[in-house]
Amino acid sequence: MNTRNQYERNAKVFKALCDSNRLMIIKMLQTGERCACEILEGLHIGQSTLSHHMKILIESGIVAGRPEGKWMYYSLSQEGCEAAKNLLDDLTRVKDNGNREEWDLGDLKVRVTMSSCEDARKMEGKN
Repeated sequence: MNTRNQYERNAKVFKALCDSNRLMIIKMLQTGERCACEILEGLHIGQSTLSHHMKILIESGIVAGRPEGKWMYYSLSQEGCEAAKNLLDDLTRVKDNGNREEWDLGDLKVRVTMSSCEDARKMEGKN
């Protein structure tokens, strides 16, 4: 069962992936843990901008951070990356559900049948 909170958590994954700087950060982290100073140097952005991007990446679960001295070190979260891949796979999978579909959207349940769509088309034709 999906709840509104789950959809909001899932949206954080896509928010993390919809910015070119964040995609470059993820690419940099593919080869291993990086200090914030290395990411700053590679992207030519300011500290506050990097902090903003890293907050979004960490909230998505794709990136993990750990402090060491005055610096933060970041790495890809294997678990978070796997969850993001599974989420994209689930959302983009075409499902054969016969003539009906039901979505559980938390507080709202939606049920659509092919016959209800056909009935609506017939009604449009009569008007």
